[in-house]
Amino acid sequence: MWKKTMLLWMLLCVVLASSAQNLTLKDIYIRDPFIMPVEKEGVYYMYASSPVKENGVTYGGMVAYKSTDLKTWSGPVRVFDVPRDNFLTGTVWAPEVHAYKGKYYLFGTLNSDIVWKAPEKGHPAYTHRATQIFWAKKPEGPFLPFKNKQPHTPMGQMCLDGTLWVEDGTPYMIYCHEWVEMMDGTMELVELKKDLSGTLGQPVRLFCASAAGWSTGSSRADGVRTYVTDGCFLYRTKTGKLLMIWSSFKNGDYAIGIAESTTGKVFGPWRQQAEPLFDKHGGHGMIFKTFEGELRLVLHAPNSPAGQERAHIFEIEDLGDTLKLKGEVK
Repeated sequence: MWKKTMLLWMLLCVVLASSAQNLTLKDIYIRDPFIMPVEKEGVYYMYASSPVKENGVTYGGMVAYKSTDLKTWSGPVRVFDVPRDNFLTGTVWAPEVHAYKGKYYLFGTLNSDIVWKAPEKGHPAYTHRATQIFWAKKPEGPFLPFKNKQPHTPMGQMCLDGTLWVEDGTPYMIYCHEWVEMMDGTMELVELKKDLSGTLGQPVRLFCASAAGWSTGSSRADGVRTYVTDGCFLYRTKTGKLLMIWSSFKNGDYAIGIAESTTGKVFGPWRQQAEPLFDKHGGHGMIFKTFEGELRLVLHAPNSPAGQERAHIFEIEDLGDTLKLKGEVK
């Protein structure tokens, strides 16, 4: 009997392991997907938010899925849990991981239910929301905080979706100042310390969401128009132009637009391209290259209803002065 029980248990383990090794993108619920190719391993890592509950309290965390062909995925592998003594411990949004100077850095939007300012009538609460950077020696983590365990975005502001950009040897973080606080969300830039442990100087505003003609905004019940900035990611084209893809709403559908730095530098000024890159109710995209050197865009779609979101990978073409969306990769 004992031997039969052990045999059944071993078979169950094999079945579970096998299923975890043969996932497709349709099997994985994810918002704000981020894919990091690690060439020395021949592996693509896709990072996703994954909160846990302890004693009725929700704590933020993150998992990774792995693939060698972008079609079949294994996982999830748990790579990050918010330290319980961190300043913010709530859910993690928009996790992205960047290789930088021999280490790996997680940029995550941490949330809380800590209200720091009385909301306007009919407006969402002002709660602490911020981007914080964590580090690890491996793509699979574990990702750890810097000593002060504090956000990298300004305290007392609702910020999210920080991303890394290195220009002329200097690291910067570009992030979004939340529409909840601003009404017209903004894109901000701040210089980072060389080891990414903190920031230097004051943030600089790059542009507002309403600067893009395609970003039509939404009306609150009181008639106030609000504009979202989400999901910034920078890319330099084959001709040296600096582009930023970012998300907002176009006529009620989530979309991705393109901004171009007219100087080719991260400080801009930034000009909004007239046509969005994607406007089919999906967004928060990022760009990566396959191991074969092909350019890809990954985004989540649809943006709602909740639970339907999946990662979709598209072929895109670098035209030198802009990007062209081609077919979805099946």
